[in-house]
Amino acid sequence: MVARRRLGRSFGWLWAAYAVSAYGSGLGFGALPLIAVLALHAGPAQVSALSAVGPAVGALIAVPLAPWVEFRRKRPMMVAMDLTRFAVMAMVPVCYALGALTFAQLIATSALVAAAKIAFNAASGAYLKSLVRPDDLLVANSRFESTNWSSIAVGPPLGGAAIGLFGPVTTVVADAASYLLSALGISAIREREEAPVRDAERAGGGSARGGGTLRGGALLDGWRHIAGHPGLRGLYLNNMLVGGLIMATEPLLAVLLLRQLGFPPWQYGLAFAAPCLGGLVGSRLARRVVARYGQDAVFRTVGTLRAVWLIGLAFVRPGVVGLVTVIAVELAIIVNMSLYTPVLATYRLEHTPQHLVARTLAAWSIGQQAAIAVLTALAGLLADATSPRTALTAVGLLILTTPLLLPRRPATQSPPAPLSRPRTGSPVTSTDLQE
Repeated sequence: MVARRRLGRSFGWLWAAYAVSAYGSGLGFGALPLIAVLALHAGPAQVSALSAVGPAVGALIAVPLAPWVEFRRKRPMMVAMDLTRFAVMAMVPVCYALGALTFAQLIATSALVAAAKIAFNAASGAYLKSLVRPDDLLVANSRFESTNWSSIAVGPPLGGAAIGLFGPVTTVVADAASYLLSALGISAIREREEAPVRDAERAGGGSARGGGTLRGGALLDGWRHIAGHPGLRGLYLNNMLVGGLIMATEPLLAVLLLRQLGFPPWQYGLAFAAPCLGGLVGSRLARRVVARYGQDAVFRTVGTLRAVWLIGLAFVRPGVVGLVTVIAVELAIIVNMSLYTPVLATYRLEHTPQHLVARTLAAWSIGQQAAIAVLTALAGLLADATSPRTALTAVGLLILTTPLLLPRRPATQSPPAPLSRPRTGSPVTSTDLQE
């Protein structure tokens, strides 16, 4: 039996904070659209706008946030983003209780939470790189991935039951509280964090008080790093398309399963919750698969396997056979995604200099968010013009082309040298300063 890898007390607090936040978000999954429908009597167009416009605006807000996060200590930034999300989310049940809740507030809440999430993930990725040894990054990312999928498997069904028992804003209260608990957990970390090096100082410009955040080019440095790295460039484009196309199928499936094929809501929920357990399998296999076959093989083989199953959703039929088909397709996708994602996250950190990590992760998240919004909107338009099944077929065929974007050898460029040597004799370091 392989002994469990110990990553230190500080990582334990970070992981616990992530878990609390992830399970809170799982409980609150889809809460804002539900409130729009149940409390504000919003129509389909408004619900679609809430699902697409809010995150898209949040991605735009996050663009100038990236260098602001980069040039500040990451742990206080993570706490600030958690408290921001707590405050914004907590206003929803307060306004609902006062009878003052509006659809515009839900749009603003969605946008601000999306922007804060991108900034938080950028800071947490940079912080994680300073917190654990380089050879422990894959273990740490696998644990985050496992927690993420377990929260998706458990949270939405429990959240749906809570809404049925206690009302539409119940899960929003739980989600808001989870951000507050996450902030407290991150605040409990006592590991000292060094001040980040600003770009002007790295270039020999001496003191750069605020210089990193004022330089216009700093906004685009994350994208420049991705575009200039032969491995990251292809992985970035591939991940945007794969993630965007998979997410674009969710509203199409909702219409197909619930409205056209007559699936009861509990079967619809089961079709998406049960396969998430496969995320526990894939994330736990990541370290062993990389050790046996290598990082490049994971990108080529597992990266391809993420894409080949989606076309199966176009052939869903009514009844038990249709339910099993959806579960099988989703399970195959999730197992491969959960194996691939921590390997990708580790490679991205290994091949990004410490002074660019937050901007690179923010650029990655912004691109992913924009791709989801655009592809979801295009798939919806195609479904309106034809049918949900036709749109699912088009999405399934298009995603089959995405493996062509995978670099044949993404690890050909060596990782950048660390800014300073980690301390020896301890699994937790902060001398070479985490979505």
